[in-house]
Amino acid sequence: MAGISRRKKVPMPEPPGHLQRSTSWAGLRRGDPVEIIGPGLGSASWTFVAHVANTETGEESIEVVGGKFGEHKIRSFRPDQVFPHTGRRPRGGPSPSLADAPQLPFG
Repeated sequence: MAGISRRKKVPMPEPPGHLQRSTSWAGLRRGDPVEIIGPGLGSASWTFVAHVANTETGEESIEVVGGKFGEHKIRSFRPDQVFPHTGRRPRGGPSPSLADAPQLPFG
């Protein structure tokens, strides 16, 4: 069939050995909705992708995907900027971040 282009699957490179990725963190699993607090992020929606820990420096980041309506950006944020998705903003300021108050399963 002429005119149809096919993308070749390119294998994703392995992260450096000092980076540890996990698809679960603070009660979240890949695909769970989260809220990100930060300048210019008010109307964006985000979904959790992974928690990344740098074993050399001790730094952590949270990878999310989403953005404003129609966008599909992958971004990383500090753990203290990631909050549970509630569907509405609480009055009097945000609830504790997931870094401070993880959503642990009942059990």
